[in-house]
Formats: sequence, structure tokens, C-alpha cells
Amino acid sequence: MASKGKVQKVMVQPINLIFRYLQNRARIQIWLYEQTKMRIEGHIIGFDEYMNLVLDEAEEVHLKTKTRKPIGRILLKGDNITLIQNATNI
Repeated sequence: MASKGKVQKVMVQPINLIFRYLQNRARIQIWLYEQTKMRIEGHIIGFDEYMNLVLDEAEEVHLKTKTRKPIGRILLKGDNITLIQNATNI
């Protein structure tokens, strides 16, 4: 007989999720701190313990005008990040 055990969920550390995005070369969208009308999309190619990110093929996504502006490779300071999500799920 199968026992009715609890399903244990493992907590995912934020650094592990960022590393997974880097490994999978996933396109991500970043919500900026106190900047609600614009978001940044790109591929993570590097990061550090302060959540500073190096993004490749980065674009500014302007929500109001629904336009995109390519900005290339950038370093985004971790202080400016509010949320990171997979851009393909949007």
C-alpha cells in the first residue's frame, strides 16, 4: 500500500533561478524599480551576488507606446530590479 506522506516542496533560491535563466539562455523581462512605464528584456550572460546582471540583446520595452528600442549588451545594477520573469510566458 502507498503511504499518505506529505509532499515536500523544495525552496528555490533566487540565485539558482537566475543561474537557470543563464544556463537555458532564456529571454527574460525585468521590471524596473520606480519605472512603471518601461521594462527591459534580454538574455542573461552574467551576474553576481548583488544581482547585477549583464544582459545581451537587451531591449527597452515601452508599455504605453508599445514600442521596443534595441540597446545591445548592458550591465543592469541589481538595485534597479523589482522582478525578473521569463519573457516567453508573457
